[in-house]
Amino acid sequence: MMRVRKLVNFVAAACALAIGIAVPATGAQAEDGYDLWLRNAPLDAEQVERLGLPARLVRTALVEGAQSPSPTMNVATAELMHGLNSLAAAHPVERGSGPGRAIRLDCPESRADGDAAFTIRTVDGDIRIGGNSDLACLYGAYALLRELSLGTDPDTLDIDSAPAMPLRLLNHWDNPDGHVERGYAGRSIFDWWHLPERLDQRMIDYARANASVGINGAVVNNVNARAFMLEPRYIEKLARLADAWRPYGIRVYLSARFSAPTEIDGGDIGRLETADPLDPQVRAWWQAKADEIYAAIPDFGGFLVKANSEGQPGPQDYGRTHADGANMLAQAIGDRGTVIWRAFVYSAQDETDRAKQAYEEFVPLDGAFADNVIVQVKNGAIDFQPREPFHPMFGAMPQTRLMLEVQITKEYLGFASHLAFLAPMWREVLDADTGRGGSVAEVVAPAGMAGVANTGSDRNWSGSDFDQANWYAFGRLAWDPALSSDTIAREWLAQTFNREEAFLAQTAPMMLSSRETVARYMTPLGLAHLMATGHHYGPAPWVCDLDRPEWNPCYYHRADSDGIGFDRTATGSNALGQYAPAIADTWSDPATMDEHYLLWFHHLDWDYRTQSGLPLWDELVQRYDQGVTEVDTMVHTWDDLSAYVDPERHRAVAENLRIQQREANWWRDASIAYWQSLNGLPLPQGARAPSRDLEHYRSLSFPEAPGQ
Repeated sequence: MMRVRKLVNFVAAACALAIGIAVPATGAQAEDGYDLWLRNAPLDAEQVERLGLPARLVRTALVEGAQSPSPTMNVATAELMHGLNSLAAAHPVERGSGPGRAIRLDCPESRADGDAAFTIRTVDGDIRIGGNSDLACLYGAYALLRELSLGTDPDTLDIDSAPAMPLRLLNHWDNPDGHVERGYAGRSIFDWWHLPERLDQRMIDYARANASVGINGAVVNNVNARAFMLEPRYIEKLARLADAWRPYGIRVYLSARFSAPTEIDGGDIGRLETADPLDPQVRAWWQAKADEIYAAIPDFGGFLVKANSEGQPGPQDYGRTHADGANMLAQAIGDRGTVIWRAFVYSAQDETDRAKQAYEEFVPLDGAFADNVIVQVKNGAIDFQPREPFHPMFGAMPQTRLMLEVQITKEYLGFASHLAFLAPMWREVLDADTGRGGSVAEVVAPAGMAGVANTGSDRNWSGSDFDQANWYAFGRLAWDPALSSDTIAREWLAQTFNREEAFLAQTAPMMLSSRETVARYMTPLGLAHLMATGHHYGPAPWVCDLDRPEWNPCYYHRADSDGIGFDRTATGSNALGQYAPAIADTWSDPATMDEHYLLWFHHLDWDYRTQSGLPLWDELVQRYDQGVTEVDTMVHTWDDLSAYVDPERHRAVAENLRIQQREANWWRDASIAYWQSLNGLPLPQGARAPSRDLEHYRSLSFPEAPGQ
């Protein structure tokens, strides 16, 4: 039975420093974005008084017999004290001037099930955070600080919250040498060179940010994995990270190279000649490796595997199936963790449609995967495009746990320099009806959601201040996919920049429309994969001569003198047939379908009449122009908000928006110039001509583009 064992007065700075929370020094501090959404910016005097911050006391209810709070409860307490100090900083009141408001943490020591559900109630003036584990109180503490930072009246608090998905993971594409594949925020945040002896403070601040939005795991290395990450020297480094993150409820996962048994020594078993998943020696090798890892990290999350895709090794190299490979690793891990097997597969040998390949390889294996295997499926069937229809695998494998993979780093959406808030994009996928008994959110609820991280060594973590919002949005949606994009945007803006309604009323709509704006000036009407080769920076729809057909933008747009678009109906590749009939029907008729996907599913004549009544060519140019105009509006909107944001971050955002403005025009002009070279059509009346000729755009080269 739970009862209060003791009352503890905490000195906020001492508590914070004890667990690694950075406490600001006195005096003015530059706003460089490092604090993310955890700034807890000071409230005004009236809000401070209503909150009852003077003489505050955090009371911790401990399980009878416990000698001291757990590390997680210590973190929760210190976060509250640090956050409350910050919220009241502008209007300090002498301690002892009033009874204050008590905040009571009613949670036991950690339970094995790790139940994260929490409640927040105001009872008789005191705020009570409750739950069935210390982790619940940690999540509750962050949620309380979020509510108070948003200006919520503490007397109205009445919150019940539980995660909709068990796994809420970041997938880092970080390499051991510090380079980040598809990373646009500098070098890797993981200092493998100095681990395990030295743990950078950034690792603690990273854990705080993740825990504050409910993220509970991190795959710390690239899916194009190096085998040596499984060696003892790296297991020791991983263990140091796991120990540091454990109080924050974050488990360490590792991308495993499937061919590792043939590349590194396996202890007593040594190095093998094969990685065949049905070979007894290979199974023994992985069993010994899993045991070695769990001996060092008892709560190790498990393996993420990219196999038989883009040249990576896998079970098909030995004539085996994805299920054979995944189940071999699952047996090695047992009930200690999870094998997450990526469904992102495509091969040069496919003669039909890259969009069909994952479905064709995995759906026949439904029911063949072990219970502790999750198949991780990208939001769409191609590759994180500005817009794709939801992946047809969702709903098509009812006997297999499927996990949704989204990309937080914006590989195809202008890198870190373009403002593109992705919550609306992810909500489109999560809300999509699969036609097979539920939405995508309902399909993935038993497994979880993974996001390809956008963190890096840049001081603001994500390369641009607004890209922090996508990290935040991922965590919030993985916890609660029913949250609206507007709610998430306003939460993030209020905590990160300014909570004044005059600021939120202008900036939130700009965020909510930003991803659609990018889709308009890059890939309107369902076009896809028009980006330049390799680095994926800028437009290159003219690339048609690469060795593998599905690497060429021409493969996806199929444009010629007669028309444009990829016919995925029954008269073409019939990728449409992979969807449930009721869903396929909604996309089968170009005259009635959602035109956001028009050219994804249909090849149409340039003079085809769209639903607006315009010819397809005129409609396409109009969409490009609309995207460019919307970026212009974003630039002017942000310029007018300088009074609400510190000069350093306002200038940084303004400079990025001007990059986006220039590049939106580049995308529009280069694309239109290329389409005109094929169709020979004049521009619609009133549309301006591209600023340069096509040969100029084709000549551009960017060997220094980041993230390659």
